[in-house]
Amino acid sequence: MTETTESQDDPASPDYAQIFADLTATFESGKTRDLAWRRKQLQAVESMMSEREQEIFDALHSDLGKSAMESFTTETGYVSSDAAYNRKKLNRWTRKQRVRTPIIGQPGKSWVQAEPLGIVLVIGAWNYPLQLTLAGMSAAIAAGNCVVLKPSELAPATSALIARLVPEYLDPDCIKVIEGDVPETTALLKQPFDHILYTGGGKVARIIMAAAAKHLTPVTLELGGKSPCVVLPDANLEATARRIVWGKYTNAGQTCIAPDYVLADADTEALLVPLLEKNIREMFGDNPQQSDSYGRIVNDRHFARVSGLIESGHVAIGGQTDAADKYIAPTVLTDIENDSAIMREEIFGPVLPIIRAENLEEAIAAIRGSDKPLAAYIFTNNSRDERKFLEQVSSGSACVNDVMMFMAVHELPFGGVGPSGMGAYSGRAGFETFSHMKSVIKRGWWPDLAVRYAPFTEKKFKFLRKVR
Repeated sequence: MTETTESQDDPASPDYAQIFADLTATFESGKTRDLAWRRKQLQAVESMMSEREQEIFDALHSDLGKSAMESFTTETGYVSSDAAYNRKKLNRWTRKQRVRTPIIGQPGKSWVQAEPLGIVLVIGAWNYPLQLTLAGMSAAIAAGNCVVLKPSELAPATSALIARLVPEYLDPDCIKVIEGDVPETTALLKQPFDHILYTGGGKVARIIMAAAAKHLTPVTLELGGKSPCVVLPDANLEATARRIVWGKYTNAGQTCIAPDYVLADADTEALLVPLLEKNIREMFGDNPQQSDSYGRIVNDRHFARVSGLIESGHVAIGGQTDAADKYIAPTVLTDIENDSAIMREEIFGPVLPIIRAENLEEAIAAIRGSDKPLAAYIFTNNSRDERKFLEQVSSGSACVNDVMMFMAVHELPFGGVGPSGMGAYSGRAGFETFSHMKSVIKRGWWPDLAVRYAPFTEKKFKFLRKVR
């Protein structure tokens, strides 16, 4: 996001400073603090997902070739259930959290109470252009904030639909949508937001952090990475293959928590590959390009990048491409070198390399030799190996004997660690991310112990040692 004044020179462009000032005035009025207002907005999100479902499906199909069912399970259904969960938990989350007051603080009561931060900027991503924009918005609304949404310009149909539907369903005085590309995002980042949520790549995340630092604005970054998938010989390979195929080829592999590569020994690989092929055929047919259940790569640039990675190894399954259709077949590669191109970057496409690791220790060493991933997966029936993997592999989230399913549990925080991100949202974690958890103590008037006041005597000192 290079510095530019293009949007400011355009008389038709929004006045971002005025938008921010208007939102600040609205927030200061106390409107968004009202729990009834928050519930109404979250209910409106649910209504938008159901009442405008077909329009949303059409936009997602236009941008990414998504099927109606995939759009429901990963986009509209997820956003609706997330908003409903936040709405139903509001009373509990906003309740004062009592804590123990020590003797030295008596008479007194202590608690933590949540208060909204103010104005939150949510910068969405193109791969799940609805979910990764509106789920963050719902969390910020639940916490009582005003919100600015910046949907991804790389999913133009969905971006335009969000810009049209959000002011129709939600309070336009409190929630604003700004469409655009680099100039618009650059202009937005000049404003002193109270929190920024960004989903995307590390390169842009560094630019966002630098801009946020000028205002000491906290950020939550969800950045992806190479999520490993370890398959041990004792796993149920039939179920393992089916679940890996589902997770890897959903949204044509353009999922930040998709299994990026598989680690397995030679014998397990030999058994797993035909099972992967079988499940690809069962899910997408003999020609996935003709399947209504299989998506497309978002644009020509990403198509060229992902299709180029196929040359990194031996094509065991798939490998077909069609640039005009932005189609890359569900592909599995074997005979991969650790320093090959496909192992140097997040794939973010429907190409699955299998890396040889003769045991769990070797697999863990390979994973720990790279950046900490957003997700990590292991398939095994051995509880000791499971425990070892979870203890020794650092990742944002983890899943045993499946992939991606932690996203179905609203109460599990979602976020990365190290280069895969910072901070978390989803469920209560999202509410607390966009809240200030304020510590409060209320003191009684009597008795007012003299022990803390000067003059400091030996007697007072002895007493303090006992009650600390």
